[in-house]
Amino acid sequence: MSVNDIVMNQESGMSGIPGSSDERTPAQERQHRKRMLTAAFRLFGKFGFDEGVAGHITVRDPERPDHFWVNPMGVSFKKIKMSQLLLVNHDGEVVEGSGLLNGAAFTIHSHIHKAHPRITAAAHSHSLYGKSWSSLGRPLDPLTQDACAFYEDHVLFDDFTGVVLEMSEGERIAAALGDNKAAILQNHGLLTVGESVESATWWFITMERTCQAQLLAEAAGTPKLIKPEAAKITHETVGSELAGWFSFQPLLQVITDEQPDMFD
Repeated sequence: MSVNDIVMNQESGMSGIPGSSDERTPAQERQHRKRMLTAAFRLFGKFGFDEGVAGHITVRDPERPDHFWVNPMGVSFKKIKMSQLLLVNHDGEVVEGSGLLNGAAFTIHSHIHKAHPRITAAAHSHSLYGKSWSSLGRPLDPLTQDACAFYEDHVLFDDFTGVVLEMSEGERIAAALGDNKAAILQNHGLLTVGESVESATWWFITMERTCQAQLLAEAAGTPKLIKPEAAKITHETVGSELAGWFSFQPLLQVITDEQPDMFD
């Protein structure tokens, strides 16, 4: 696929994703999603997004839309294997796999998947720059080309009440997210979503870096914002679902070569 193909597919509304789910059987799609989910956890571990038992990424099961795959609580992102993933239903029951289910993971992700059929995957962790930026209670500004992926496409959830264990708070987060790809959970961290594990994971990684970039820029001086019309046009290119999927691919290549044991 050439760059021109990607641009044309974005303009026409086509996904243009090689080996998309339409080309796989449900069993093959499940295997693919679990592989990508495992790779996503290893990348989170590689980038230092782990904080004790906090953090989770989920992906909807292709045949049972009211079930999702998630990491077991207490297993390091750096060590998790595909065979350890848990399949959980929207009632909080572990249907496949053995291990502990993180209560916050269920509370947040079950409501996101339930409220938004468009969302296939969701990612959240207590990454350093994300939680630092979240404490300011502000959305991100369009300071850079990369930041434009989130221009008018993320929200601030400013109602922190403690560890997300109450079902009502999960519902409020899902409602606040709306049609956006990301949320800044004030005094908590970042949450990103996508139509694939690949895109949801990439949005988290680049959002974390965007938080870091804005913190550095504001510490150094007064940043110059990209003009709204330019930010909107840039968002259409760098903020599309296809752009998110494609940007994940180099990271996937590296982590697969470095840690092939993860797919055991």
